[in-house]
Amino acid sequence: MDERIYWVAFNRVSGIGPARVRSLLDKFGGLEAAWYADAWAIGRAGLDRRSIESWLETRRTLDLAAEQARLEALGVQVLIWTDTDYPALLRQIPSAPPVLYVRGALVPADEWAVAVVGTRRMSAYGEAVTRQLVADLVAAGLTIVSGLALGVDALAHQVALECGGRTIAVLGSGVDRLYPARNRGLATRIMQQGAVVSDYPLGTPPDAVNFPPRNRIVSGLARGTLVIEAGDQSGALITANYALDHGREVLAVPGSILSRSSRGPNALIRDGATPVLEAADVIRALDLEMVLPQREVRQMIPATDDETRVLALLSDEPCHVDQLGQATELAAGELSSLLAIMELKGLVRRVGSMSYVAVR
Repeated sequence: MDERIYWVAFNRVSGIGPARVRSLLDKFGGLEAAWYADAWAIGRAGLDRRSIESWLETRRTLDLAAEQARLEALGVQVLIWTDTDYPALLRQIPSAPPVLYVRGALVPADEWAVAVVGTRRMSAYGEAVTRQLVADLVAAGLTIVSGLALGVDALAHQVALECGGRTIAVLGSGVDRLYPARNRGLATRIMQQGAVVSDYPLGTPPDAVNFPPRNRIVSGLARGTLVIEAGDQSGALITANYALDHGREVLAVPGSILSRSSRGPNALIRDGATPVLEAADVIRALDLEMVLPQREVRQMIPATDDETRVLALLSDEPCHVDQLGQATELAAGELSSLLAIMELKGLVRRVGSMSYVAVR
């Protein structure tokens, strides 16, 4: 049986989140071995009594083959931490979900994404701004991430689709429990031109407690979060706070100081968020002026094993070409050509004359 099903199984166990999954991997080397371990060994991995009891009950009642069949029947792709196509931006956040359920498809172009969020009760101004900004961001080659909620979220998805762009909807329920009901048709269209994703198991209802944590994924999939309209207690501000925690850019559209729905973005701008008057402000703030050329280069020149090896050696800290040459055993000319191509693809950036960093 595919190793992923054991990740799915542990994802159904109450009390086992990212930190405990890491502990299980460290202890057992894989989740299949952990699934069939005894309670004493599981306890040694750091699980408390309540989590162990939940695991034992889930192991007793969960039919792994039936769960696999449900996923396949719905066309759900399961992505786990160890997958190379697990979203790179999401992988970087501290609370990255061990399991991501996907209906539709995530593609490499989604690395260039911006989250667009806001109130469920948008004004005429908020609607006009959302339409204009999203259309221009899509034209610039960006993927739009949002939460499928009524109001700004749904309109952002809709405009992205209308403009022929890609969009990702992040749910606070299982991907088989599309919510809100009014947006089920929209969700179906998103699956054809993007993806509907969740870290909640199949069958999870859209309970209120699920939505604040899901906002970390909205932020985590994007290079920055744009808040268009939001009250001072809005869920959009939770997403903005996650973006700050993740070290991502927060952007906001200013509005009237007399408007309740502009209190959130106005406060964000006062506290240091980037004010947005046009899509170009977003593109500049996120350093995405080269999105379309970089995408074209990536399409024309496929990734190679040498490229993967170089990327694995690079981080946010500058690495000298001599170090890269020693580690990869590539000839100087060959390495120089490779790095030049990777710069054109937007994968690396030269720092000084002889050092490089990864572009995350």
